[in-house]
Amino acid sequence: MFSDLKIVTGSSNPDLAKGICDYLGCQLTPTLATTFSDGELRIEIGDNVRGDDVFVVQPTCPPAVNRNLVQLLLMLDALKRASAERVTAVIPYYGYARQDRKVSPRAPISAKAVADFISVAGAQRIVTIDVHAGQIQGFFNCPVDNLFAVPVMLDILRQEGKEDIAIVSPDAGGVERARAYAEQLDAPLAIVAKRRDKPNQAQALHLIGDVKGKVAIIVDDMIDTAGTLCAGADVLMNNGATKVVACATHAVLSGPAIDRINASEALKEVIVTDTIPQSDRLERCSKLKVVSVAALLGKTIHNIHTGSSVSVLFV
Repeated sequence: MFSDLKIVTGSSNPDLAKGICDYLGCQLTPTLATTFSDGELRIEIGDNVRGDDVFVVQPTCPPAVNRNLVQLLLMLDALKRASAERVTAVIPYYGYARQDRKVSPRAPISAKAVADFISVAGAQRIVTIDVHAGQIQGFFNCPVDNLFAVPVMLDILRQEGKEDIAIVSPDAGGVERARAYAEQLDAPLAIVAKRRDKPNQAQALHLIGDVKGKVAIIVDDMIDTAGTLCAGADVLMNNGATKVVACATHAVLSGPAIDRINASEALKEVIVTDTIPQSDRLERCSKLKVVSVAALLGKTIHNIHTGSSVSVLFV
C-alpha cells in the first residue's frame, strides 16, 4: 500500500482538480506552474512526494492545448525524478486524439505520438473519460482506465425522461455510446447518417430510426465546431421530434460553435461535463448546462489508490 495519496494539477482545469480533492477530503499538492521570461514553461512540485501515490489531473484541452500538454509532461517528469512510488496521469480530456490512424500520406498518428510522450515522461497509469477512439488505449504500454460519462449524465437526462424520449447517435461511429444511454433510459435508438467532406465540416443526410413525437437526445463524445450537432438537430426536427437536446462529454466549442448553438432553432439545450472548463462559455450561451465529473474521477482515484475495482464504476 502506498504511504500517501497526492493530487497535483497544472493550469488547464484547476477547478476540476479542487472538486476531486473536495470529494476525497484532501488538499491539492502545491505546484508552481508558470513561465520563464522567454516563454518556456516552469514547473516545480512544492511538497515531498517520495514513495507517494501521485495523481496528476491535467486535461490537454483548449484554449492552450500545447501549453497544457507540455505542463503535463513536465509535471510527470518532475514527479518521476522526485521518487514518487507511482504516478498516474488523470487526463479527463485527451487531446490530439482525432488523428488515431493514418488516413492520408505523410500524416502523423498524433494520438500515438502523444501517448509515447506521456509514457516516456513518467506516467505509469492513465485515467481518461470517453476517449475519442477506443483503440487509443492500446497506444499506451501501461494500464488505461477509460471511464464513461454516462453515470453523471443519467440523472439530468432522466428529467427529460418524464416525456417520451429517443436517444440519437450523430453518426455510425457513436452507436455503442448511444446504445449505453438508450439501455439505461429504456429508450429507443436512432442514428443520423452523415458524410464528412473534410475536417470540422460534416453534412447530415437522413435519419435511421423514429423520433416522431419524442424528445430527441443527441449523445456524443465531443462538440467541436457544432456543425454536425446543429445539422443533426435540424434533421431530427424535420422528422417530427418535439424537442432536441444534446448531451456530450467534452465541450471543445471552438470557432463558430457558440454562435451556431445560439442560432439553432432546433437545439434547445446542450448538456456537457467539466472535463474542459466552461465558465466563460456559460455567459455566452444560455443553452449550455454543465455537470461535473469530479465525483466520478474522485471515486476512480480512491479505488485505484486502495487497490479496489475500477470496473464497478462503468455503466
